[in-house]
Amino acid sequence: MLSDLEIAQQAKLLPIKDIAKKLGLKEDDLEFYGKYKAKINLSNFNTFQEAKVILVTAINPTPAGEGKSTTTIGLADALNKLNKKTVVALREPSFGPVLGVKGGATGGGYAQVVPMEDINLHFTGDIHAITTANNAIAAILDNHIHQGNNLHIDPTKVIWHRCLDMNDRALRNIIIGLGGTSNGVPREDHFDITVASEIMAVLCLAESMEDFKERIKRIVVAYTYDKKPITVGDLKADGAVAVIMKDALKPNLVQTLEHTPTIIHGGPFANIAHGCNSVIATKTAMTLADYVVTEAGFGADLGAEKFLDIKCRQAGIKPSCVVIVATIRALKMHGGVLKEDLKSENVLALQKGICNLEKHIENIKKYNLGYVIAINRFADDSDAEVKALEAWAKENNHPIALSDVFTNGSAGGIALANAVLNVVDKPNNFKVLYDNDMSIKEKITTICKEIYGAASVDFTPTAKKQMANFLKYGWDKLPICIAKTQYSFSDNPKLLGRPTDFKMTIRELKPAIGAGFIVALSGDIMTMPGLPKEPAANNMDLVDGKVKGLF
Repeated sequence: MLSDLEIAQQAKLLPIKDIAKKLGLKEDDLEFYGKYKAKINLSNFNTFQEAKVILVTAINPTPAGEGKSTTTIGLADALNKLNKKTVVALREPSFGPVLGVKGGATGGGYAQVVPMEDINLHFTGDIHAITTANNAIAAILDNHIHQGNNLHIDPTKVIWHRCLDMNDRALRNIIIGLGGTSNGVPREDHFDITVASEIMAVLCLAESMEDFKERIKRIVVAYTYDKKPITVGDLKADGAVAVIMKDALKPNLVQTLEHTPTIIHGGPFANIAHGCNSVIATKTAMTLADYVVTEAGFGADLGAEKFLDIKCRQAGIKPSCVVIVATIRALKMHGGVLKEDLKSENVLALQKGICNLEKHIENIKKYNLGYVIAINRFADDSDAEVKALEAWAKENNHPIALSDVFTNGSAGGIALANAVLNVVDKPNNFKVLYDNDMSIKEKITTICKEIYGAASVDFTPTAKKQMANFLKYGWDKLPICIAKTQYSFSDNPKLLGRPTDFKMTIRELKPAIGAGFIVALSGDIMTMPGLPKEPAANNMDLVDGKVKGLF
Protein backbone atom coordinates (compact mmCIF):
# COMPACT_ATOMS: atom_id res chain seq x y z
CA MET A 1 0.00 0.00 0.00
CA LEU A 2 1.16 3.52 -0.74
CA SER A 3 2.34 5.77 2.09
CA ASP A 4 -0.01 8.41 3.50
CA LEU A 5 1.98 11.13 1.74
CA GLU A 6 1.90 9.29 -1.63
CA ILE A 7 -1.86 8.79 -1.35
CA ALA A 8 -2.35 12.46 -0.49
CA GLN A 9 -0.13 13.67 -3.33
CA GLN A 10 -1.98 11.52 -5.89
CA ALA A 11 -5.39 12.81 -4.80
CA LYS A 12 -7.44 14.94 -7.16
CA LEU A 13 -8.50 17.91 -5.07
CA LEU A 14 -11.46 20.11 -5.89
CA PRO A 15 -10.97 23.88 -5.78
CA ILE A 16 -11.89 25.02 -2.30
CA LYS A 17 -14.59 27.29 -3.72
CA ASP A 18 -16.36 24.14 -4.98
CA ILE A 19 -16.16 22.56 -1.51
CA ALA A 20 -17.61 25.77 -0.09
CA LYS A 21 -20.53 25.61 -2.53
CA LYS A 22 -21.57 22.29 -0.99
CA LEU A 23 -22.13 24.19 2.24
CA GLY A 24 -23.94 27.13 0.68
CA LEU A 25 -20.93 29.40 1.03
CA LYS A 26 -20.10 32.01 -1.59
CA GLU A 27 -16.69 33.29 -2.62
CA ASP A 28 -17.31 36.46 -0.59
CA ASP A 29 -17.59 34.25 2.51
CA LEU A 30 -14.02 33.03 2.01
CA GLU A 31 -10.51 34.38 2.22
CA PHE A 32 -8.40 32.22 -0.08
CA TYR A 33 -4.99 30.79 0.84
CA GLY A 34 -4.16 29.39 -2.57
CA LYS A 35 -6.44 27.11 -4.55
CA TYR A 36 -7.23 24.48 -1.90
CA LYS A 37 -7.37 26.32 1.43
CA ALA A 38 -9.52 29.17 2.66
CA LYS A 39 -10.55 30.92 5.82
CA ILE A 40 -14.23 31.44 6.52
CA ASN A 41 -15.29 35.03 7.18
CA LEU A 42 -17.07 34.95 10.52
CA SER A 43 -18.88 38.25 9.99
CA ASN A 44 -21.47 36.40 7.90
CA PHE A 45 -22.50 34.10 10.77
CA ASN A 46 -24.71 35.55 13.48
CA THR A 47 -26.68 32.48 14.51
CA PHE A 48 -25.84 28.80 14.88
CA GLN A 49 -28.15 25.87 14.26
CA GLU A 50 -28.32 22.74 16.37
CA ALA A 51 -26.69 20.07 14.21
CA LYS A 52 -25.96 16.58 15.49
CA VAL A 53 -22.50 16.65 17.07
CA ILE A 54 -20.62 13.33 17.08
CA LEU A 55 -17.54 13.23 19.32
CA VAL A 56 -14.82 10.74 18.40
CA THR A 57 -12.60 9.71 21.30
CA ALA A 58 -10.54 6.62 22.14
CA ILE A 59 -9.07 4.29 24.71
CA ASN A 60 -5.79 5.31 26.34
CA PRO A 61 -3.23 5.60 23.52
CA THR A 62 -0.41 3.10 23.11
CA PRO A 63 2.55 2.83 20.72
CA ALA A 64 0.39 0.36 18.78
CA GLY A 65 -1.77 3.22 17.53
CA GLU A 66 -5.52 3.80 17.67
CA GLY A 67 -6.29 5.89 14.56
CA LYS A 68 -8.71 8.38 16.08
CA SER A 69 -8.25 11.09 13.42
CA THR A 70 -8.41 8.50 10.66
CA THR A 71 -11.67 7.15 12.07
CA THR A 72 -13.10 10.65 12.44
CA ILE A 73 -12.41 11.49 8.80
CA GLY A 74 -13.55 8.11 7.49
CA LEU A 75 -16.78 8.28 9.49
CA ALA A 76 -17.59 11.71 8.05
CA ASP A 77 -16.90 10.46 4.53
CA ALA A 78 -19.17 7.48 5.14
CA LEU A 79 -21.99 9.66 6.49
CA ASN A 80 -21.78 11.83 3.39
CA LYS A 81 -21.84 8.71 1.25
CA LEU A 82 -25.13 7.87 3.00
CA ASN A 83 -26.42 11.30 1.92
CA LYS A 84 -26.09 12.87 5.34
CA LYS A 85 -24.81 16.44 5.08
CA THR A 86 -21.69 16.18 7.21
CA VAL A 87 -18.71 18.38 8.06
CA VAL A 88 -15.54 17.33 9.87
CA ALA A 89 -14.16 19.65 12.59
CA LEU A 90 -10.55 18.86 13.50
CA ARG A 91 -7.56 20.31 15.36
CA GLU A 92 -4.52 21.79 13.64
CA PRO A 93 -1.30 19.75 13.86
CA SER A 94 1.57 21.06 15.96
CA PHE A 95 4.79 21.46 13.97
CA GLY A 96 7.08 20.12 16.71
CA PRO A 97 5.63 16.58 16.79
CA VAL A 98 5.55 16.50 12.98
CA LEU A 99 9.35 16.84 13.01
CA GLY A 100 9.64 14.51 15.98
CA VAL A 101 7.96 11.14 16.17
CA LYS A 102 4.19 11.57 16.58
CA GLY A 103 3.51 12.63 13.01
CA GLY A 104 0.72 14.86 11.77
CA ALA A 105 -2.98 15.05 12.44
CA THR A 106 -4.60 14.67 9.04
CA GLY A 107 -5.62 11.01 9.25
CA GLY A 108 -4.06 8.18 7.29
CA GLY A 109 -4.43 5.85 4.34
CA TYR A 110 -7.59 6.61 2.39
CA ALA A 111 -9.17 8.61 5.21
CA GLN A 112 -7.16 11.81 5.07
CA VAL A 113 -7.60 15.56 4.96
CA VAL A 114 -5.76 17.37 2.16
CA PRO A 115 -3.58 19.18 1.22
CA MET A 116 -1.78 17.05 3.78
CA GLU A 117 1.67 18.64 3.51
CA ASP A 118 0.33 22.19 3.92
CA ILE A 119 -1.84 21.33 6.91
CA ASN A 120 0.95 19.51 8.72
CA LEU A 121 3.52 22.25 8.08
CA HIS A 122 2.58 25.95 8.13
CA PHE A 123 -1.07 25.72 6.98
CA THR A 124 -2.55 29.25 7.11
CA GLY A 125 -0.20 30.54 9.79
CA ASP A 126 -2.53 30.29 12.80
CA ILE A 127 0.05 28.69 15.08
CA HIS A 128 2.69 31.20 13.98
CA ALA A 129 0.27 33.98 14.99
CA ILE A 130 -0.25 32.38 18.39
CA THR A 131 3.53 32.15 18.85
CA THR A 132 3.90 35.84 17.98
CA ALA A 133 1.03 36.94 20.24
CA ASN A 134 2.34 34.88 23.14
CA ASN A 135 5.87 36.27 22.77
CA ALA A 136 4.60 39.83 22.33
CA ILE A 137 3.02 39.57 25.79
CA ALA A 138 6.31 38.25 27.17
CA ALA A 139 8.27 41.09 25.59
CA ILE A 140 5.83 43.75 26.86
CA LEU A 141 5.92 42.22 30.35
CA ASP A 142 9.72 42.16 30.57
CA ASN A 143 9.91 45.65 29.10
CA HIS A 144 7.53 46.90 31.78
CA ILE A 145 9.77 45.47 34.50
CA HIS A 146 12.82 47.06 32.85
CA GLN A 147 11.19 50.46 32.33
CA GLY A 148 10.41 51.19 35.98
CA ASN A 149 7.94 48.42 36.93
CA ASN A 150 5.02 50.67 37.87
CA LEU A 151 2.87 47.59 38.53
CA HIS A 152 5.39 46.30 41.11
CA ILE A 153 5.71 42.94 39.38
CA ASP A 154 7.87 40.46 41.28
CA PRO A 155 10.31 39.09 38.64
CA THR A 156 10.45 35.81 40.55
CA LYS A 157 6.65 35.47 40.21
CA VAL A 158 6.35 35.78 36.42
CA ILE A 159 4.29 32.80 35.18
CA TRP A 160 4.03 33.76 31.50
CA HIS A 161 6.56 31.97 29.32
CA ARG A 162 7.78 32.41 25.77
CA CYS A 163 6.85 29.71 23.28
CA LEU A 164 7.95 28.07 20.05
CA ASP A 165 6.15 25.50 17.91
CA MET A 166 9.10 23.15 17.98
CA ASN A 167 10.30 20.24 20.08
CA ASP A 168 13.40 21.86 21.63
CA ARG A 169 14.46 20.49 25.00
CA ALA A 170 17.34 23.02 25.23
CA LEU A 171 14.77 25.76 25.85
CA ARG A 172 13.07 24.06 28.80
CA ASN A 173 15.14 26.01 31.33
CA ILE A 174 16.89 29.25 30.40
CA ILE A 175 18.12 32.54 31.90
CA ILE A 176 17.09 35.79 30.22
CA GLY A 177 18.20 39.37 30.66
CA LEU A 178 21.95 38.69 30.75
CA GLY A 179 24.52 41.16 29.40
CA GLY A 180 23.98 44.23 31.54
CA THR A 181 21.16 46.50 32.70
CA SER A 182 20.25 47.60 29.17
CA ASN A 183 19.14 44.04 28.40
CA GLY A 184 16.50 43.77 31.09
CA VAL A 185 16.28 42.12 34.48
CA PRO A 186 18.01 38.71 34.65
CA ARG A 187 15.70 35.90 35.72
CA GLU A 188 15.07 32.22 35.14
CA ASP A 189 12.53 31.35 32.51
CA HIS A 190 11.56 28.60 30.09
CA PHE A 191 9.88 28.06 26.74
CA ASP A 192 6.64 26.14 26.21
CA ILE A 193 5.62 24.57 22.92
CA THR A 194 3.12 26.91 21.26
CA VAL A 195 0.13 24.60 21.59
CA ALA A 196 0.62 24.76 25.38
CA SER A 197 0.18 28.54 25.35
CA GLU A 198 -2.97 29.89 26.96
CA ILE A 199 -3.44 31.95 23.78
CA MET A 200 -4.19 28.65 22.02
CA ALA A 201 -6.73 27.67 24.68
CA VAL A 202 -8.36 31.10 24.48
CA LEU A 203 -8.53 30.87 20.67
CA CYS A 204 -10.29 27.53 20.98
CA LEU A 205 -12.85 28.58 23.60
CA ALA A 206 -13.69 32.11 22.42
CA GLU A 207 -16.92 32.54 20.46
CA SER A 208 -16.08 35.83 18.74
CA MET A 209 -13.37 38.46 18.48
CA GLU A 210 -15.10 40.43 21.23
CA ASP A 211 -15.12 37.38 23.51
CA PHE A 212 -11.50 36.65 22.55
CA LYS A 213 -10.39 40.17 23.55
CA GLU A 214 -12.15 39.97 26.90
CA ARG A 215 -10.56 36.59 27.62
CA ILE A 216 -7.10 37.88 26.65
CA LYS A 217 -7.48 40.73 29.16
CA ARG A 218 -8.07 38.19 31.94
CA ILE A 219 -4.94 36.10 31.33
CA VAL A 220 -2.75 36.14 34.45
CA VAL A 221 0.93 36.62 33.61
CA ALA A 222 2.60 37.42 36.95
CA TYR A 223 2.11 38.47 40.56
CA THR A 224 3.17 41.61 42.41
CA TYR A 225 5.41 41.70 45.45
CA ASP A 226 2.24 41.68 47.59
CA LYS A 227 0.87 38.68 45.61
CA LYS A 228 -1.71 40.52 43.52
CA PRO A 229 -2.28 38.87 40.09
CA ILE A 230 -1.23 40.88 37.05
CA THR A 231 -3.13 40.37 33.80
CA VAL A 232 -2.58 41.08 30.12
CA GLY A 233 -5.16 43.84 30.55
CA ASP A 234 -3.03 45.43 33.27
CA LEU A 235 -0.13 45.50 30.79
CA LYS A 236 -2.40 47.06 28.12
CA ALA A 237 -1.27 44.34 25.72
CA ASP A 238 -4.69 42.93 24.82
CA GLY A 239 -5.19 45.25 21.85
CA ALA A 240 -1.88 44.26 20.28
CA VAL A 241 -2.76 40.59 20.71
CA ALA A 242 -6.11 41.14 18.97
CA VAL A 243 -4.33 42.79 16.04
CA ILE A 244 -1.88 39.90 15.74
CA MET A 245 -4.68 37.32 15.95
CA LYS A 246 -7.28 38.98 13.70
CA ASP A 247 -6.90 36.42 10.90
CA ALA A 248 -6.02 33.43 13.08
CA LEU A 249 -9.45 33.61 14.72
CA LYS A 250 -11.12 32.68 11.43
CA PRO A 251 -11.59 28.91 10.89
CA ASN A 252 -9.92 27.12 7.97
CA LEU A 253 -11.79 25.19 5.28
CA VAL A 254 -10.18 22.24 3.48
CA GLN A 255 -11.42 18.81 2.25
CA THR A 256 -10.98 15.08 2.70
CA LEU A 257 -9.77 12.77 -0.06
CA GLU A 258 -13.46 12.18 -0.83
CA HIS A 259 -14.20 15.93 -0.81
CA THR A 260 -16.02 16.07 2.51
CA PRO A 261 -15.83 19.68 3.77
CA THR A 262 -13.44 19.91 6.71
CA ILE A 263 -12.94 22.78 9.13
CA ILE A 264 -9.56 22.70 10.89
CA HIS A 265 -8.91 25.28 13.58
CA GLY A 266 -6.91 25.35 16.81
CA GLY A 267 -4.99 22.56 18.48
CA PRO A 268 -4.33 22.64 22.24
CA PHE A 269 -2.67 19.52 23.66
CA ALA A 270 -5.09 17.38 25.65
CA ASN A 271 -2.67 16.39 28.42
CA ILE A 272 -1.82 19.98 29.36
CA ALA A 273 -4.86 21.86 28.01
CA HIS A 274 -8.39 20.94 26.93
CA GLY A 275 -7.44 19.24 23.64
CA CYS A 276 -10.33 20.26 21.37
CA ASN A 277 -10.63 22.26 18.17
CA SER A 278 -12.15 25.72 18.43
CA VAL A 279 -15.70 26.48 19.50
CA ILE A 280 -15.85 28.84 16.51
CA ALA A 281 -15.01 25.98 14.14
CA THR A 282 -17.46 23.55 15.74
CA LYS A 283 -20.31 26.05 15.74
CA THR A 284 -19.54 27.14 12.18
CA ALA A 285 -19.71 23.48 11.16
CA MET A 286 -23.01 23.14 13.03
CA THR A 287 -24.37 26.05 11.01
CA LEU A 288 -23.31 24.58 7.68
CA ALA A 289 -24.24 20.89 8.09
CA ASP A 290 -26.69 18.50 9.69
CA TYR A 291 -23.97 16.31 11.21
CA VAL A 292 -20.62 17.42 12.67
CA VAL A 293 -17.94 14.83 13.37
CA THR A 294 -15.26 16.14 15.70
CA GLU A 295 -12.57 14.68 17.94
CA ALA A 296 -10.81 15.32 21.23
CA GLY A 297 -7.18 14.57 21.98
CA PHE A 298 -5.73 11.38 23.46
CA GLY A 299 -8.01 8.98 25.38
CA ALA A 300 -11.50 9.70 26.66
CA ASP A 301 -10.16 10.25 30.20
CA LEU A 302 -8.44 13.41 28.93
CA GLY A 303 -9.88 14.72 25.66
CA ALA A 304 -13.49 13.59 26.01
CA GLU A 305 -13.77 14.61 29.67
CA LYS A 306 -12.47 18.08 28.83
CA PHE A 307 -14.63 18.34 25.69
CA LEU A 308 -17.71 17.57 27.78
CA ASP A 309 -16.89 19.36 31.04
CA ILE A 310 -15.11 22.42 29.65
CA LYS A 311 -15.94 23.01 25.98
CA CYS A 312 -19.58 21.88 25.99
CA ARG A 313 -20.21 23.59 29.32
CA GLN A 314 -18.81 26.94 28.13
CA ALA A 315 -20.19 26.82 24.58
CA GLY A 316 -23.60 25.31 25.28
CA ILE A 317 -23.00 22.41 22.90
CA LYS A 318 -24.97 19.19 23.45
CA PRO A 319 -23.34 16.17 21.79
CA SER A 320 -25.58 13.52 20.25
CA CYS A 321 -23.22 10.53 20.23
CA VAL A 322 -19.72 9.48 21.30
CA VAL A 323 -17.58 7.12 19.22
CA ILE A 324 -14.92 5.29 21.25
CA VAL A 325 -12.09 4.12 18.99
CA ALA A 326 -10.10 1.04 19.93
CA THR A 327 -7.79 -1.37 18.16
CA ILE A 328 -7.20 -5.02 18.95
CA ARG A 329 -3.48 -4.23 18.95
CA ALA A 330 -3.85 -1.53 21.60
CA LEU A 331 -6.18 -3.65 23.73
CA LYS A 332 -3.60 -6.43 23.69
CA MET A 333 -0.98 -3.96 24.91
CA HIS A 334 -3.31 -2.98 27.74
CA GLY A 335 -3.52 -6.71 28.39
CA GLY A 336 0.25 -6.97 28.82
CA VAL A 337 1.57 -7.80 25.33
CA LEU A 338 4.81 -6.13 24.22
CA LYS A 339 4.79 -4.08 21.01
CA GLU A 340 7.07 -6.52 19.20
CA ASP A 341 4.65 -9.39 19.91
CA LEU A 342 1.45 -7.72 18.72
CA LYS A 343 1.29 -9.54 15.40
CA SER A 344 0.88 -12.86 17.18
CA GLU A 345 -2.67 -13.94 17.98
CA ASN A 346 -3.43 -13.59 21.69
CA VAL A 347 -7.12 -13.74 22.55
CA LEU A 348 -6.45 -13.99 26.31
CA ALA A 349 -4.43 -10.75 26.32
CA LEU A 350 -7.16 -9.06 24.29
CA GLN A 351 -9.81 -10.12 26.79
CA LYS A 352 -7.61 -8.91 29.64
CA GLY A 353 -7.06 -5.52 27.98
CA ILE A 354 -10.76 -4.93 27.34
CA CYS A 355 -10.94 -3.57 30.88
CA ASN A 356 -9.49 -0.28 29.60
CA LEU A 357 -12.28 0.05 27.04
CA GLU A 358 -14.88 -0.91 29.65
CA LYS A 359 -13.83 1.94 31.94
CA HIS A 360 -14.10 4.48 29.12
CA ILE A 361 -17.61 3.20 28.31
CA GLU A 362 -18.60 3.54 31.96
CA ASN A 363 -17.32 7.11 31.95
CA ILE A 364 -19.29 8.14 28.86
CA LYS A 365 -22.44 6.72 30.44
CA LYS A 366 -21.93 9.11 33.37
CA TYR A 367 -22.69 11.96 30.97
CA ASN A 368 -25.93 10.25 29.85
CA LEU A 369 -24.65 9.95 26.29
CA GLY A 370 -25.11 7.20 23.74
CA TYR A 371 -21.99 5.64 22.28
CA VAL A 372 -20.62 3.31 19.61
CA ILE A 373 -17.38 1.33 19.80
CA ALA A 374 -15.34 1.66 16.61
CA ILE A 375 -12.80 -1.12 16.11
CA ASN A 376 -10.15 0.26 13.79
CA ARG A 377 -9.06 -2.95 12.09
CA PHE A 378 -5.44 -3.80 11.29
CA ALA A 379 -4.29 -6.40 8.76
CA ASP A 380 -2.75 -8.64 11.43
CA ASP A 381 -5.90 -8.83 13.57
CA SER A 382 -6.89 -12.49 13.58
CA ASP A 383 -10.44 -13.68 12.98
CA ALA A 384 -10.43 -15.27 16.43
CA GLU A 385 -9.53 -11.94 18.05
CA VAL A 386 -12.20 -10.08 16.10
CA LYS A 387 -14.84 -12.67 17.02
CA ALA A 388 -13.83 -12.56 20.69
CA LEU A 389 -14.21 -8.79 20.79
CA GLU A 390 -17.54 -8.85 18.97
CA ALA A 391 -18.80 -11.61 21.30
CA TRP A 392 -17.87 -9.53 24.35
CA ALA A 393 -19.71 -6.52 22.92
CA LYS A 394 -22.82 -8.55 22.11
CA GLU A 395 -22.83 -10.18 25.55
CA ASN A 396 -22.67 -6.77 27.23
CA ASN A 397 -25.04 -4.95 24.83
CA HIS A 398 -22.38 -2.56 23.55
CA PRO A 399 -22.99 -1.18 20.01
CA ILE A 400 -19.89 -1.98 18.01
CA ALA A 401 -18.71 -1.70 14.40
CA LEU A 402 -15.57 -2.66 12.54
CA SER A 403 -13.93 0.21 10.69
CA ASP A 404 -11.60 -0.21 7.74
CA VAL A 405 -11.48 3.37 6.50
CA PHE A 406 -7.66 3.42 6.40
CA THR A 407 -7.67 0.87 3.56
CA ASN A 408 -11.06 1.45 1.95
CA GLY A 409 -12.05 5.04 2.72
CA SER A 410 -15.77 5.71 3.15
CA ALA A 411 -16.69 2.19 2.01
CA GLY A 412 -14.84 0.86 5.04
CA GLY A 413 -16.85 3.11 7.36
CA ILE A 414 -20.43 2.37 6.28
CA ALA A 415 -21.04 -0.10 9.12
CA LEU A 416 -19.75 2.43 11.64
CA ALA A 417 -21.80 5.24 10.10
CA ASN A 418 -24.99 3.15 10.29
CA ALA A 419 -24.25 2.26 13.92
CA VAL A 420 -23.79 5.96 14.72
CA LEU A 421 -27.03 6.87 12.93
CA ASN A 422 -28.84 4.37 15.16
CA VAL A 423 -27.70 6.39 18.19
CA VAL A 424 -27.65 10.08 17.21
CA ASP A 425 -31.39 10.52 16.90
CA LYS A 426 -32.11 8.98 20.28
CA PRO A 427 -32.79 11.65 22.93
CA ASN A 428 -30.24 11.98 25.70
CA ASN A 429 -30.11 13.90 28.94
CA PHE A 430 -26.54 15.12 28.64
CA LYS A 431 -25.10 16.43 31.88
CA VAL A 432 -21.65 17.54 32.97
CA LEU A 433 -19.77 15.58 35.62
CA TYR A 434 -19.58 18.24 38.32
CA ASP A 435 -21.03 21.58 39.32
CA ASN A 436 -18.85 24.68 39.07
CA ASP A 437 -20.03 25.74 42.52
CA MET A 438 -18.12 22.84 44.07
CA SER A 439 -14.76 23.73 45.59
CA ILE A 440 -11.59 23.31 43.52
CA LYS A 441 -10.63 20.34 45.69
CA GLU A 442 -14.05 18.71 45.26
CA LYS A 443 -14.00 19.13 41.48
CA ILE A 444 -10.51 17.67 41.15
CA THR A 445 -11.38 14.78 43.46
CA THR A 446 -14.56 14.06 41.47
CA ILE A 447 -12.65 13.80 38.17
CA CYS A 448 -9.89 11.68 39.69
CA LYS A 449 -12.25 9.23 41.34
CA GLU A 450 -15.10 9.11 38.83
CA ILE A 451 -13.18 9.28 35.54
CA TYR A 452 -9.75 7.86 36.43
CA GLY A 453 -10.88 5.44 39.14
CA ALA A 454 -8.43 6.72 41.77
CA ALA A 455 -8.85 5.43 45.29
CA SER A 456 -7.65 8.71 46.80
CA VAL A 457 -6.29 12.12 45.84
CA ASP A 458 -3.40 13.84 47.58
CA PHE A 459 -2.60 17.54 47.31
CA THR A 460 0.91 18.83 47.90
CA PRO A 461 1.40 21.79 50.27
CA THR A 462 1.99 23.95 47.19
CA ALA A 463 -1.33 22.88 45.66
CA LYS A 464 -3.18 23.46 48.95
CA LYS A 465 -1.74 26.96 49.23
CA GLN A 466 -2.69 27.70 45.64
CA MET A 467 -6.26 26.52 46.20
CA ALA A 468 -6.56 28.95 49.10
CA ASN A 469 -5.16 31.79 46.99
CA PHE A 470 -7.41 30.98 44.02
CA LEU A 471 -10.42 31.10 46.35
CA LYS A 472 -9.27 34.55 47.51
CA TYR A 473 -8.91 35.73 43.90
CA GLY A 474 -12.41 34.48 43.01
CA TRP A 475 -11.22 31.78 40.62
CA ASP A 476 -12.75 28.84 42.47
CA LYS A 477 -15.91 28.62 40.32
CA LEU A 478 -14.03 27.69 37.14
CA PRO A 479 -13.99 24.15 35.69
CA ILE A 480 -10.89 21.97 36.08
CA CYS A 481 -8.40 20.89 33.41
CA ILE A 482 -6.20 18.11 34.78
CA ALA A 483 -2.77 17.72 33.19
CA LYS A 484 -1.53 14.16 33.40
CA THR A 485 -0.07 11.38 31.28
CA GLN A 486 -2.22 10.23 28.38
CA TYR A 487 -1.04 6.62 28.58
CA SER A 488 -2.82 5.61 31.78
CA PHE A 489 -5.93 6.42 33.78
CA SER A 490 -3.50 7.13 36.62
CA ASP A 491 -0.66 9.65 36.79
CA ASN A 492 1.84 6.81 36.19
CA PRO A 493 2.27 6.11 32.45
CA LYS A 494 3.34 2.53 33.15
CA LEU A 495 0.01 1.52 34.70
CA LEU A 496 -1.88 0.28 31.64
CA GLY A 497 -5.23 -1.48 31.47
CA ARG A 498 -7.57 -0.40 34.26
CA PRO A 499 -5.49 0.29 37.36
CA THR A 500 -7.20 0.24 40.74
CA ASP A 501 -6.31 1.24 44.31
CA PHE A 502 -3.96 3.96 43.07
CA LYS A 503 -3.44 7.44 44.46
CA MET A 504 -3.42 10.60 42.36
CA THR A 505 -1.15 13.42 43.51
CA ILE A 506 -1.92 17.00 42.49
CA ARG A 507 1.39 18.78 42.76
CA GLU A 508 0.56 22.24 41.42
CA LEU A 509 -2.25 24.43 40.10
CA LYS A 510 -2.01 26.98 37.32
CA PRO A 511 -4.56 29.68 36.49
CA ALA A 512 -5.86 29.79 32.91
CA ILE A 513 -8.32 32.58 33.63
CA GLY A 514 -8.53 33.77 30.04
CA ALA A 515 -9.34 30.29 28.82
CA GLY A 516 -11.72 29.90 31.73
CA PHE A 517 -10.36 26.94 33.68
CA ILE A 518 -7.89 25.94 36.38
CA VAL A 519 -5.08 23.57 35.36
CA ALA A 520 -4.22 20.90 37.94
CA LEU A 521 -0.89 19.19 37.30
CA SER A 522 -0.39 15.56 38.26
CA GLY A 523 2.61 13.42 37.46
CA ASP A 524 5.56 14.50 35.35
CA ILE A 525 4.14 16.61 32.52
CA MET A 526 6.43 18.65 30.28
CA THR A 527 5.24 21.66 28.31
CA MET A 528 8.22 21.55 25.92
CA PRO A 529 8.79 18.15 24.27
CA GLY A 530 12.14 17.01 22.89
CA LEU A 531 13.08 15.33 19.65
CA PRO A 532 13.84 11.57 19.61
CA LYS A 533 17.25 10.13 18.75
CA GLU A 534 16.13 9.69 15.12
CA PRO A 535 13.59 12.48 14.48
CA ALA A 536 11.21 12.25 11.54
CA ALA A 537 12.89 15.40 10.24
CA ASN A 538 15.93 13.29 9.23
CA ASN A 539 13.88 11.64 6.49
CA MET A 540 12.32 14.78 5.03
CA ASP A 541 13.36 16.48 1.83
CA LEU A 542 12.10 18.58 -1.05
CA VAL A 543 12.74 16.89 -4.41
CA ASP A 544 11.68 18.58 -7.64
CA GLY A 545 9.27 20.73 -5.69
CA LYS A 546 7.57 17.79 -3.94
CA VAL A 547 7.76 17.01 -0.23
CA LYS A 548 9.28 13.62 0.53
CA GLY A 549 9.48 11.57 3.73
CA LEU A 550 6.87 13.52 5.66
CA PHE A 551 5.05 10.33 6.70
